[in-house]
Amino acid sequence: MKKFFITLMVISIGSFVPAFADTISYDKTDFAEISTMIDDAAYDIRYYSANNFTGKRIDGYKAPRAYMTKEALKALSIAAEDLRKQGYRLLIWDSYRPQKAVDNFVEWINNPKDKGDKSFYPKLKKSDLLKGQYIMEKSGHTRGSTVDLTLIKKDGSFVDMGGTFDLFSEISHPDYKKISRAQKKNRKILHNAMIKAGFVGIDSEWWHFTLKDEPYKDTYFDFDVE
Repeated sequence: MKKFFITLMVISIGSFVPAFADTISYDKTDFAEISTMIDDAAYDIRYYSANNFTGKRIDGYKAPRAYMTKEALKALSIAAEDLRKQGYRLLIWDSYRPQKAVDNFVEWINNPKDKGDKSFYPKLKKSDLLKGQYIMEKSGHTRGSTVDLTLIKKDGSFVDMGGTFDLFSEISHPDYKKISRAQKKNRKILHNAMIKAGFVGIDSEWWHFTLKDEPYKDTYFDFDVE
């Protein structure tokens, strides 16, 4: 039986008012590890390490593993096969993300004493990350059908995308103009394969894709990555 809980958001007027309700689930039944369907993917799970904007491992990441809903993973395997034929493999930075991890991001933003790793937001104030919606209190990753990824060559060598993961800058916008022709081409190769497989991107991050017909549009999961 699926375990679901309803969480109510508090409006800051001193009373408990349900601004909106989200379903929170701890059920892993419809999830699978990416490696079970894509055996040649590589992994650099940033939130398991300190190599992220907070400078610390993030809550809920107890192992460097990557999960997605089974439906999203099937679609990702189609993209992986398409890219494999072009001489590429996938490098996964993040996929399913527990709600507690997102809460950890927000706690970090609200702690003025903890600057984290400034190299990820070189031209922004830390407080701008939440205001500018670079980091949100509710993430599509937590619904289980979103993935952050890039390309590597079959031998594992680097593919230059003109910017790195979680760089909070206009450089990360998929249509950023001030990168080389080769970098633009590499971004397009990844984008085209993901769109063809049924994913959609976003305007602010070239590496971020969500299954267009995701199975849990209103459910946020909170089981640990372990």
